[in-house]
Amino acid sequence: MAAIPILVNGEAGEQIPVLDRGFQYGDGLFETIRVDGGAPEFWDRHMARLAFGCARLAIPAPDAALLRREAMRLCEGAGDGVLKIIVTRGIGGRGYNPAGAASPSRVVALHPAPDHPESFAREGVRLHLCETRLSDQPRLAGLKHLNRLEQVLARSEWSDAETAEGLMCDGADAAIEGTMSNLFLIHGGEIHTPDLARCGVAGIMRAVVLEMARGMGFSVKTRRVARAEVDEADEVFVTNSVIGIWPVRALGERKLRRGPITAELVEALARLRQDRADAARA
Repeated sequence: MAAIPILVNGEAGEQIPVLDRGFQYGDGLFETIRVDGGAPEFWDRHMARLAFGCARLAIPAPDAALLRREAMRLCEGAGDGVLKIIVTRGIGGRGYNPAGAASPSRVVALHPAPDHPESFAREGVRLHLCETRLSDQPRLAGLKHLNRLEQVLARSEWSDAETAEGLMCDGADAAIEGTMSNLFLIHGGEIHTPDLARCGVAGIMRAVVLEMARGMGFSVKTRRVARAEVDEADEVFVTNSVIGIWPVRALGERKLRRGPITAELVEALARLRQDRADAARA
C-alpha cells in the first residue's frame, strides 16, 4: 500500500506521543474533507465546525491560516482524495482532568479517494438497521469528536458488500444518522432530517443539502424522527462530505425507491460542485 502523506504538527511523520490525550482518551476532534482536483471542498464550513468544536471542548483552535497552508502542502497537485484533520488537546498527565495539558496537537493526512461503486450514487444503497445505539449526550451532540466506538461497534455488525451503510437510533428508538452519514426522509413532498440536539454529528453535507433544499423551494423540517417513519417514507437518502448524496433503496428487507426529490437534490449538488470547480479555475 502506498504511503499516506501525513503532517504531525507541521512535520512529515506518522507518530504522536503516547501521552497525547487524543490517544489516551479520544480528547479531540476531526474533520473529513473531500478533495476535488487538489482543492479541499467546503473548506470554510469545515473550519467553522472545527473552531466551534474546539470552543465547545475548550481546546485552543489551530491557526486557520497555518492549517490551510499545511492542507494545501499535501493537496496541491494530488488530484482527488480525502483530507483528514485531527486536533487533540495535546500531551497531558494520567487522569481525566484536562488541566495542565500541553499545546494542542494537529495531524493532517491525505488519503486516497474511496472506490465506492458508481451504482451507490446512481441506484441507491442498502442500509443495515444497527443494534448498537447512540448515547444521549447533549454536550457532545453535533460535534465530530474522536470518540467513535459506537460507530465502530455498529459498523462491525455487517460484512456483506451489498450493504453500504447502517442506520443508528438512540435509546428511545428515534432514527438519528448512519454510521458515517446523516439521514434524510421525504414525506408528502417535505424533506425531514433528525434533530441532533442530543446526539449525532452535524454534517457539513447535511447543512449544504438543507440550504439547497430551502433554496429550491422545498419545505424542510428538522425534528425527532421515529424509527418506524423510515419504513413509511416516500424516499430516503444519506449524506456526507465524501459521498455527497446516496439514495437508499432498501433498509434491511424493506424496499425503497430513488424518488424524484432525491434525484433533484443529486443534480443540484452536482451543479453546485461544478460551479465551484469552474470558479476555482477562473
